[in-house]
Amino acid sequence: MLNTQQQLPRESDLAAESITVKIRWFGLCVGYLLVNVVDVVDKSQPRTQAVMNAILTLGAVYALLDTWWSLRGRVFLARWPLIISAMEAVFIGLLCYFDQGLDSPFRFYYFLSLLVCAIRHSPSITLITFSFHCASFIGLSLSHAHSAQGTFTLGVMLVLMGWVTWAGTSLSGLLKSAGRRFLSLNQELQQNQAMLELRIHERTKELQESQALLVQQEKQAAFGLLAAGIAHEVGNPLAAISSLVQMLNRRPNDEYTRERLQMVDDQLRRIQRTLRELVDFSRPAVSEQSLCSLHDIIDVALNIAKYYKRTKGKTIETQYAPDLPPIRVVRDQLVQVFLNLILNAMDATEEGGVIRIRTEQDGNILRAEVHDDGHGISPEDRDRVFQPYFTTKETGTGLGLFVCRRIMEQTIGGKIGLRHVSEPGTTFVIELPYETG
Repeated sequence: MLNTQQQLPRESDLAAESITVKIRWFGLCVGYLLVNVVDVVDKSQPRTQAVMNAILTLGAVYALLDTWWSLRGRVFLARWPLIISAMEAVFIGLLCYFDQGLDSPFRFYYFLSLLVCAIRHSPSITLITFSFHCASFIGLSLSHAHSAQGTFTLGVMLVLMGWVTWAGTSLSGLLKSAGRRFLSLNQELQQNQAMLELRIHERTKELQESQALLVQQEKQAAFGLLAAGIAHEVGNPLAAISSLVQMLNRRPNDEYTRERLQMVDDQLRRIQRTLRELVDFSRPAVSEQSLCSLHDIIDVALNIAKYYKRTKGKTIETQYAPDLPPIRVVRDQLVQVFLNLILNAMDATEEGGVIRIRTEQDGNILRAEVHDDGHGISPEDRDRVFQPYFTTKETGTGLGLFVCRRIMEQTIGGKIGLRHVSEPGTTFVIELPYETG
């Protein structure tokens, strides 16, 4: 079966189709009025009136089909526009023939037909339609005997049809060009709007990340001031107590007293060691890279994490690969990354839980895994764990993993990711490149 419709490509074409359909219905309504209301045809000849009504009814059937396809966004008989042009030339010629010949008011339908063709089709199709209409009107003139006045009417109509053809194609070309330009500008506006929204989203994300880093830095600075103050206030009394214990040890004492003084001295040294670790952790981070052992860095993080209140009742297991080469990193920042992962693992596990830290070498990559057997991470949260201010903890800030990712990617040049999540646990992976040779 032949395809008799064609999809309209643009909304501007749909608007043009709406205009052409309205022009067709306007012509039909005027035609029915002329035939049945206005005294145009000879009412004493009902056959002529019936024939003209029949011709108009055929035109109405075509207009209905054209309207139906237009409402569906298509053009009726779009592949054969010249067939439509020929049909309209015959249609208008018959109306004029059964009416008053060259003087029939239906001759102005030629202008409407040419205007519709110019709006709907290309200039070449409109030009061929003009030739059809000229032939139709000339044939009409040959079928009626006419005077010099009729010859003048014929010439004027041909000139007017030529002018309508030229004016219609020019106006249609202008409107189509303006429509294409408008469509192009509208598409460009939509692209610019989408680009602007993307830039706003990117700038908002950058601002949010910068704000998150600033909050984290202020938090670390405040903690450093607090730690330094505590170390100073506690350190001086401890030094005095330690001096008194040493003085008492120099005096002759019995065995029981010496043992008790030694116990006091050991506990004082333990407190001083804790203060030193606290001061080391809170001091301004060194930004210079140095060769470090990955295992030493993890041990430092574990040594700090043992003072965390949620360490109680949990087991930390380490599986270190032997003979790992040293890596050149900013030591304090990598300690911060491991410490954050270890503390998160402790928060995720209940009492009796196990945290496993494993290292391995894969080519020129050193890999460390921090696994816990806690409650895991829900599927809808897995893609958001590294976003700033996102947290599943009731008292969390949502900055820990975000800062870790920024440190790994921008400072150290490594990677951090969520490798595995299951019902009984979570595994984070850190990958560190090292220079060979």
